[in-house]
Amino acid sequence: MAALRYAGLDDTDSEDELPLGWEQRTTKDGWVYYANHTEEKTQWEHPKTGKRKRIAGDLPYGWEQETDENGQVYFVDHINKRTTYLDPRLAFTVDDNPTKPTTRQRYDGSTTAMEILQGRDFTGKVVVVTGANSGIASVLNPKTFVD
Repeated sequence: MAALRYAGLDDTDSEDELPLGWEQRTTKDGWVYYANHTEEKTQWEHPKTGKRKRIAGDLPYGWEQETDENGQVYFVDHINKRTTYLDPRLAFTVDDNPTKPTTRQRYDGSTTAMEILQGRDFTGKVVVVTGANSGIASVLNPKTFVD
């Protein structure tokens, strides 16, 4: 493991693995943030992936969230009679910024223009749909396609 780090290589293939000197923490309301102990800074984005995360779901059975005298969140495991500053839900985080689909998408030959445009707001925009099944029609009000 040390030899891999010395060579500048990660010892894992997980993109969620934190660099040396980093720690993952949570806020009272379930947001994940990252503490860089080397530079004594914190940030919301994962240092490798740039993703923001939040906790998904409730605490496991028998766990409780508390706050210490310094305002730091900690967790009480009543079943095993232990406390920890690590949120037991960290293994079940979800990305806060899911990737948005690109505006340029491909559809198969049976997709109509109405299916493509349904639910989108084109106020103040011009939409050009090409292809054999475009189903081009006159659009007087661009909000026609909004749900």
